[in-house]
Amino acid sequence: MKPNRTAGVILHPTSLPSRFGIGDFGPTAAAYVEWLAGAGATWWQILPLHPPGPGDSPYSAISTFAGNELLISPDLLVEDGLLSDAEVAQVPELPTEWVEYDQVKPFKIGLLRRAYLQFLDSQPPKLVGQLAAFRDQHRLWLGDYALFRAIRDSFGGAPWYEWPHPLAMGEPQALIGWMQEHRQEVDFVEFCQFLFFRQWTALRDWAREMGVGIFGDVPIFVAGDSAEVWAHPELFLLDDERRPKVVAGVPPDYFSETGQLWGNPLYNWEQMEADGFSWWIARLRHTLELVDLVRLDHFRGFASYWEVPADAETAVHGRWQPGPGRPFFDAVRSALGGLPLVAEDLGEITPDVVELRKELGIPGMAILHFAFSPQPRSTFIPYALDRNMVIYTGTHDNNTTVGWYLEDASDEEKDLVQRYAGSSGQEVHWDLIRLALASVADTAIVPHQDLVGLGADCRMNVPAVGEGNWRFRITPRMLGEGIQARLWEMVEAYGREPAEPPSFST
Repeated sequence: MKPNRTAGVILHPTSLPSRFGIGDFGPTAAAYVEWLAGAGATWWQILPLHPPGPGDSPYSAISTFAGNELLISPDLLVEDGLLSDAEVAQVPELPTEWVEYDQVKPFKIGLLRRAYLQFLDSQPPKLVGQLAAFRDQHRLWLGDYALFRAIRDSFGGAPWYEWPHPLAMGEPQALIGWMQEHRQEVDFVEFCQFLFFRQWTALRDWAREMGVGIFGDVPIFVAGDSAEVWAHPELFLLDDERRPKVVAGVPPDYFSETGQLWGNPLYNWEQMEADGFSWWIARLRHTLELVDLVRLDHFRGFASYWEVPADAETAVHGRWQPGPGRPFFDAVRSALGGLPLVAEDLGEITPDVVELRKELGIPGMAILHFAFSPQPRSTFIPYALDRNMVIYTGTHDNNTTVGWYLEDASDEEKDLVQRYAGSSGQEVHWDLIRLALASVADTAIVPHQDLVGLGADCRMNVPAVGEGNWRFRITPRMLGEGIQARLWEMVEAYGREPAEPPSFST
């Protein structure tokens, strides 16, 4: 029986080509799925699909259930009769190699408002029925989010804790009064969510037809300025004014000498465990309706997490606190029938984290950029890996491989890379791709930037830097048949070509 060896590519949908200044779920996304299938990829790995908050990070989203409306395709809205060809032809001059969010947001929201007005005017029976069904299916979170988002937008995007106190504190009479005066704005938010999920579902169905699974991502924490914290303060460690008592971060590590002060409110795990982790189960169930496999970000936080005083300026003076541990995952497995998860187990990993992951039987991660320290040898070096792993050249948080090799790697690391790969370093990106695909790890994932050999200016994110990230986009030349064929040859040579549907339901 053939081992369950697979390969995939990381590229967030915002990074796809399109004429609207940002990638979306339209024709280029469908074409990208075909490109991946032709390259032998089993997985398309993406980042969280939620609406980003300050800094445009999908890991600091204003909702962990809602979708990013900037990913809605205007071309598909033309097919629905909600926009005209003339309306989508009037595109401002926007960059093609990066996302200029300040320009894209008003332009695309403007198109969505036109689509909404057309929907109200024409009342197409098919869409009306589908919208009603969508509202019923997602009633658990949709109403709270729509109200939150409409109020937030009415105050120019100000965080909820800067709203008038009655609205910030969720006083029922204040919310009812606001809703009565702004019903159409709330309905518009729900309409955008309907379009997002409708288009994404069609794209995911197409990926399934092409034999490509979607590898999604769930951040462990949610943003302080999010619909979830505003609507469900009892789930978090907040004071009487609903402000965090303590916040999330990580201690000093590879990425930052002062650690990373994320600032997210921490969970009231005692409260969550008392009701069987129902909110988390709903969150993961919802995510798995959108993707096939989930990267569980900051897995170590489920064993123990770094708690930082809310008034701290850095993450240095925090302390470890016990996470929910095995009871959490047992509850999830029981509710969902399995654990289709990959543990993002990077950073300062202690024995309890390793023990928890191995007890659960879920794959961990290995990063080749961290694999070539000569002494002591890294556990990420390919000969040291276990099968139950996902190996990456780098992730969205890393430099590109070329950027890493030229700017970050020490002379000793470069020397070991060359000796280990039998290489001159001229095509170090393909050297590391080959090492990843040849490894014993069951799954190998490559950022699209590495397939093209792009430099440091094309990385997706610089951790601990709040602005200027998440902007990278590919251009059509980066989807050439030569790159596709080269990836396919390696995928086939190392036994990772698609054979049967993979399963991570451990």
